[in-house]
Parts: sequence; C-alpha cells; structure tokens
Amino acid sequence: MDYALELQATNPDTTVKIDVCPNGNPASPTRQFRRIYVCLGPLKKGFKACIIDLVGLDGAFMKGPFPGQVLTAVGLDSNNGIYPLAYAIVESENTASWKWFLENLGDDLELGSNSNYTFISDRQKGLQIAVDQLFHNGEHRYCIRHIHDNMRKKWGQTEYMDDLWRCASATTIPKFKHLMKEFRRFVSDVLISNMCEVFNGKIEKGRDKPVISCLEFIREYLMKRICNVMKAVKKVKGPLTPTTTYILDARKKGASQYIARWNGENKYQVAGALQDQHMVDVRNQTCTCRKWELMGIPCRHAITTLNEISKDPEAELDIYKWVHKVYWLETWQKAYSFKVEPIKGRSMWPKSNCPTKLIPPPHRTQVGRPKKKEDKVRVKG
Repeated sequence: MDYALELQATNPDTTVKIDVCPNGNPASPTRQFRRIYVCLGPLKKGFKACIIDLVGLDGAFMKGPFPGQVLTAVGLDSNNGIYPLAYAIVESENTASWKWFLENLGDDLELGSNSNYTFISDRQKGLQIAVDQLFHNGEHRYCIRHIHDNMRKKWGQTEYMDDLWRCASATTIPKFKHLMKEFRRFVSDVLISNMCEVFNGKIEKGRDKPVISCLEFIREYLMKRICNVMKAVKKVKGPLTPTTTYILDARKKGASQYIARWNGENKYQVAGALQDQHMVDVRNQTCTCRKWELMGIPCRHAITTLNEISKDPEAELDIYKWVHKVYWLETWQKAYSFKVEPIKGRSMWPKSNCPTKLIPPPHRTQVGRPKKKEDKVRVKG
C-alpha cells in the first residue's frame, strides 16, 4: 500500500487498485494479496491524446517464485507504435480476473456498457465472457495470426489449408466479422495483437521478480520509452508521422496507374488496370475500397481523385490535410508530452494508515532441479 501511495503522489491521476483474498475472519489484522491494477496518470492522458479507440488485451505468466499472471492493456500511437495503458498482476487468468481488470480499465477510460470501443486479443481464457458482460456495444476482434496458427496445429500444413481457413472464417469462428468490409471503427484496421506481444517481450525480464519489483520494472520501462519516442519525434520533418508518410508515399506511386472521371458534383469514378474500378466521394472522404474510410489515409483511388482536383486552378489542395489528425505529427507529439515521473526509494515512501497488513501470495517452488553455483577451476595444460 505504501507503493501505491508513492505512485499516486508522484504521478497525479494514477489509479492503483488492490484486491485481497476472501477471509472468513473479518477481525483478522492481515489479508493475503491477490491482485493489483495500475494505470499511471500520464499514460492515461497520453492514450486519450492518441484518439485511437482500440486496446489490445493479453496475459503473460509470472516466472518468479510467486504465481500469477500479468494482464496488460496496450493501444497504438500515431506512428503505429505501441502505447501501453494499464497493467495488473492477478492470481490467474480467468473470467473473474479479466472482469476485475476491465472494470478498472473502463473506469479510467470512462467507458460505459454502450461505449463503442474496440478490443483485440488472442482469445484469452475468460476474456470473451468478461467483454460481453461489461461492454455490450463494444467490438471484440480476434488476432487473425493466432487463429491461423491454431488451425495449422490442428490440421497441419496441407494443400487444403487455404480452403479450411476460408471455411472457418465464414462459419466456425464466433464473431469473426472483422474482415475489412465489416469493420465498424474508424482508423483501426488492426487484425493482429502484435502490440501486446511486443510489450510482453519488453517486460519479460521483470516477470521473474517479486510483485513490487515487477511493477517497478514495468514503470521504469515506460518512463524510458517515452523519452526514446520524444527523441524520435524531434528528428521528424514534415506534418505527418514517419510510418504515415511511408504509407502515403507508397500510395502516391500506385495512384499514377489510375484515371479519375468527375460526375459533376462530389464524386469521381476511378479506374485502373485489371478492371480495378472504384467510386470516390470527396465530400464524405470515402472510397468503395474502404481503405480511406477505414484508416483515415487517402487510398490510391482517393489520391488519383485529389490529383485530378488539383488541376483546377481555383482549387487550393494540400494532400496532407486529407489525412486524419490521428496521424499528424502534433498528435504524436502531444501523446508523449505526458511524462512518467520517477519515484523515491522504498525507505522514503509515505506510510499507509490502513490497519490491515498485506501478506504476500503463497510461495511457489520453481519447477526443475535447483540451480547450484559451481566454482569454475581452470586447468592448465
């Protein structure tokens, strides 16, 4: 509890929730630790500044002497990089622990049961039930790579694998409606949960430590990461983030193969080779290929249309203004303007007035033969 007070004192608006195991004796002065949830105030503000309503959810095992799982919520920033939001250490990965985690996350993001938010996961144990119970109007996407790998394990790599995949996509996978034409969200075409896997890889060395040491390892990584991204931001020249600029340049090259024809109002017919023909609505910033609407970055057909409009001497056209503000450099910069503050040493933490004393979770003997330190003796030949 002292650690929670220190975090909240140094990082304003930080949420720390601690849950204990049920105790049949209410008069007992001790409670056994069960879960802890942390959402640092600076990350909360930075995530909202990213304005991408998508969160990846994942869990990873603790590797040290104390059992449990690290649950994480990770978003995306304007440069398609990870933006960790919240993390927790729980007793195990089940519906109860995921529901507790998501309830706290929903409070921090001010989400209601009818909020239009998108979650993506590897179909973790108990997670689907928790999402359905808490966010009725939310969209839960499954990592397409995870599903495909599971199919390969079950059926192997056969010549019929592609047919099996198409069949499963259409029939057997519950709620598999998030192909490009079925997405309900803007600027979020993500189909894999790489953001969570990347974050779990960064904190792997911290997962073999005791609870507070693990939490500190995560906080220190987050503090360093914001500094590293700010250094990258300062090197950027131009109005857009580097990843967005790369995507837009590639689409500009592809646009040279198309021809746009105006209908006299706000729509254009854009045709290319191999009967590739689409309709672009400039007023609503949409294309029938759905890529412009989905990502917020003009597609090849839209760029062809904008190039056609630019031929009008009365039209003042800047293609960068047609890119969604999610990908603007100033949006990226604002998200990382909120810094994770350092904390003092353990001896200087404020003392909690709570009369209940927390005791650690049960110790777990590590699997395998205990390692012994052996003195290495050099033998001279």
